[in-house]
Amino acid sequence: MRIGIVGTGHVGGTLARLFAKAGHEVAVANSRGPDTLRGLADELGERARPATVEDAARFGEVVVVSMPVGRYDGLPADPMAGKTVIDTGNYYPERDGHHPDLDQDRTTSSELLQRHLPQARVVKAFNTMRWDHLREFGRQSSAQRRYGIPVSGDDVDAKRRVSDLIEQVGYEPVDAGRLAEGRRHQPGSPVYLADLSGAELHTQLGTP
Repeated sequence: MRIGIVGTGHVGGTLARLFAKAGHEVAVANSRGPDTLRGLADELGERARPATVEDAARFGEVVVVSMPVGRYDGLPADPMAGKTVIDTGNYYPERDGHHPDLDQDRTTSSELLQRHLPQARVVKAFNTMRWDHLREFGRQSSAQRRYGIPVSGDDVDAKRRVSDLIEQVGYEPVDAGRLAEGRRHQPGSPVYLADLSGAELHTQLGTP
């Protein structure tokens, strides 16, 4: 699969490494331009390439958005139309600036992203685990404890595609409901940074 990754900080860079290791082609992009990503692309090998944000969005069948929530409205919408977009972001007002609708829990950061990308299929995932744990805790054997990754979204097929990727990098996807229910696994929720197994995450979220 071709995966575009917009934002190559701790989480985005970790996902680039995990997806490349799983055999996917990745295009990595950040706000500073592709020349700053040649080292990461060289590290990832022939399956990776540096790109502009727009080119990474066009390249990916799936596009990962892993950037501060406060910058979401600068993303190009047209190249993400019709695509599955994985939102790994978390709202931190001290970093992102205060957004009244988020501060008063009238909406979620993923719903804001979905409104900005109306033709994309946004799925919230990979936002609850510390980046270094995400790098280290994947387990390929189902006989071992597998940590859970909650998945929220409104499109069933998009959620299934993201769940497949989660399994490929050694985690158990746990359906957390619709995109609005992503608030159940954002900062301040009991599951955020909790490093729960799939079964424990099901219990905490009250899902089947």
